[in-house]
Amino acid sequence: MDIVGALGRDPPDRESLPRWLAPLPKALEDVAFRFVWVIVAINLLGTAFGFWYYRFQFRELPVEMWAFIPDSPGATLLIALALAAWGLGRTSDTLATLAFFGNVKLGLWTPYVLVAFYPAFLANSGPAMYAFLFVSHLGMVVQAFVLHRITDFPLKAVAVAAAWYTVDLLMDYFVPVIGEVTHTSIPYPDAEPWFTTTVLQVAAAGAVALTVIPLFWALATRVATLRLRLRDAGGGV
Repeated sequence: MDIVGALGRDPPDRESLPRWLAPLPKALEDVAFRFVWVIVAINLLGTAFGFWYYRFQFRELPVEMWAFIPDSPGATLLIALALAAWGLGRTSDTLATLAFFGNVKLGLWTPYVLVAFYPAFLANSGPAMYAFLFVSHLGMVVQAFVLHRITDFPLKAVAVAAAWYTVDLLMDYFVPVIGEVTHTSIPYPDAEPWFTTTVLQVAAAGAVALTVIPLFWALATRVATLRLRLRDAGGGV
């Protein structure tokens, strides 16, 4: 049986990007694409778990706002769809860029709040769940850095991703259009004092910064890729 044929495809070409833009070893990226359907399945399982994890927030907020509630499972669903589209030969720059933004942003934001508010998170979740949430979200960041192999982050796709995650940010922390803001539940009241600020402001500050970071990374990857292609075409650097 052809394992690669059953579980994935031969990896796409890899641009010679700077290490800070493509930090994973080529061999690890290759494994991800050769076993892409395993990666897709893992992300779909994570998505299902994430929707279950958010079940109480779904009950509390109106249906019209549900799209803004499941941030992390939304990101894992996007990367599952992006990699599945590549596996089927139907690569989508928009899906891949949305997945990159979501997995970097939420993959870093969750460990950030887990550390910032660790006493209550640890007490509420227990050590095993706390460790699972921390490690699995960092894994989201790692997998995001295979996506440069299937997209060069065209500006239209970057604009769509930036717009979506900006709107999501506004709904989560700043503009409760219907009902309450939709940010992930934190085991403290939003207005709880936290050093010189509040719990909500600490969480929001991280979310704002982590919306900008994937935007910078995506645009920097775009510029570096275009420079490489221009050089290879004999047009200089």
